[in-house]
Amino acid sequence: MLDLQLLRSDIDAVASRLAARGYVLDTAAFNVLEQERRTVQTRTQDLQSARNQFSKRIGQAKANGEDIAPLMAESGQANAELAGLEKRLGEIQAELQQLLLVVPNLPHESVPAGKSADDNREVRRVGAPRPFDFTAKDHTDIGTALGLLDFETAGKISGARFTLMKGPLARMHRALAQFMLDVHTEEHGYTEVYVPYLVNAASMRGTGQLPKFEEDLFKIPRQSFDDEAVYAEIAQGDKVATSVQAKFLDTSLYLIPTAEVPVTNMVRDQIVALEKLPLKFVCHSPCFRSEAGSYGKDTRGMIRQHQFDKVELVQIAHPSRSYELLEELTGHAESILKRLELPFRTMALCTGDMGFSAAKTYDLEVWLPGQSAYREISSCSNFEAFQARRMQARFRNEKGKPELAHTLNGSGLAVGRTLVAILENYQRADGGVDVPAALKPYMGGLDVIRQAT
Repeated sequence: MLDLQLLRSDIDAVASRLAARGYVLDTAAFNVLEQERRTVQTRTQDLQSARNQFSKRIGQAKANGEDIAPLMAESGQANAELAGLEKRLGEIQAELQQLLLVVPNLPHESVPAGKSADDNREVRRVGAPRPFDFTAKDHTDIGTALGLLDFETAGKISGARFTLMKGPLARMHRALAQFMLDVHTEEHGYTEVYVPYLVNAASMRGTGQLPKFEEDLFKIPRQSFDDEAVYAEIAQGDKVATSVQAKFLDTSLYLIPTAEVPVTNMVRDQIVALEKLPLKFVCHSPCFRSEAGSYGKDTRGMIRQHQFDKVELVQIAHPSRSYELLEELTGHAESILKRLELPFRTMALCTGDMGFSAAKTYDLEVWLPGQSAYREISSCSNFEAFQARRMQARFRNEKGKPELAHTLNGSGLAVGRTLVAILENYQRADGGVDVPAALKPYMGGLDVIRQAT
């Protein structure tokens, strides 16, 4: 969420920066609310001051034996007006917060200007696509021919956009996650965490998925018995609670679209000690996405699934170091591709292609011979204080005062897409798939994945 004071000080500049990423800020709506807020707040402060004066005047009138009835009546009217204004002020503040919750982050000055993925800038390219002396297949044909990738059975069990893996392919999927975790914990200094796969709405709001992207989430409707509401009615003499609504609370949960949500929310409403920064966490988890906006896209294979695994990197950083750490985190994700000897390129996303919460993003795109194209396998982003402001995630700065932290995350990597890249880049003419050298210790020394028998 953007800093409210920033909008109050120069809303036109904020609107201009947002326009660079294709977002039109409703400045008129903001200005109307802000003008009312100032008017109501000024009147509220005047009445609060008057209330204090009334107490003093009433006390003096009593001491002088004067009739205090007129003062009491006047005081009562002022208090009634004050109560109404305080209520309205709270409503205005809530409306301003709701407006800000759907406004994206401001792009960093180093982000290239552009409208779409066509305007993204290539930062570097590592490795060259392998030349094949046979026609390269895509991962769907390779895995199906091996008898180890079964979309038909997955569809029978769950529907479209699900995958079932067997035998050495399932083992390689598991091996990839373990390999990534080992590298990131043993060499890159991350602490491994295991987190819930179901989170509440507050956690989704904290990292920016709610309210804007609710249709992309899998929501689990749920209600809990509200003991306090029922006990309150019983205490008032009602043996049976009269209001059905009072008995239940909406405690709906959401399946996580990425481990970024629960891991980053670990510091929600906390003040981290300065000397503990940066906090570095790595988490392997399944991810669940409805893919509501991708109808007809990537329906074949494992590229766009409702359920997939990912190893996520999260850092909680001092603002002065966050861009240095973005480069570091991106390098950590790149190192996995290098060790697996998969050709890739690193792209700086333009203003029009960045995610809602990001101030700057690098996408890692791996080469897929079956598609003759580079496809995204990781996004590494600096959100600056955008998420921290929503979560009130702070640290105690050099002066001992609480200050908003910067949050960063990136896939290190998406496990399913890494498996796809291995199937396509390590395919053999005989239909088998060579096992990358870095994975052999995790595959029991297996050299080649061959057709299931």
